[in-house]
Amino acid sequence: MSELDELYQEVILDHNKSPRNFREMGNANRKSEGYNPLCGDHVTVYIHFIGGIIHDISFKGSGCAISKASASMMTTELKGKSEAEAEELFDDVHKMLTGDVDVEDSGFDRLGKLKILSGVCKFPARVKCASLAWHTVNAALKGVDEVASTE
Repeated sequence: MSELDELYQEVILDHNKSPRNFREMGNANRKSEGYNPLCGDHVTVYIHFIGGIIHDISFKGSGCAISKASASMMTTELKGKSEAEAEELFDDVHKMLTGDVDVEDSGFDRLGKLKILSGVCKFPARVKCASLAWHTVNAALKGVDEVASTE
């Protein structure tokens, strides 16, 4: 197993065991639900915007280790970002998870710690698990009332 694969597994396990920002948020002014019918992952994302900035973000739900770890990493990265920055990050992460970009390209340095999720593209059945929280936060940012899905 390569060093990157080992790190990928360690980070996924850490975020699954101790997810960051895993809580309901009573003062959220944006909220969206997401569901992956393929494996049963379910997530609710809560956002508190102040002046166009994600002041606070959290999630709650159930799912596999990759789904929970991705949501945990997502909330950590999006806190303090503007709506435009969050949408740009959503696009970059989606391209990375589907293998549409090489994360080693200099243009994707902005992904930072999220690059560790690039290993998901080696497991096509898990891409939807890793992208569920991202689709859900994107729906919340756009004010979509429907349940976000990876289908």
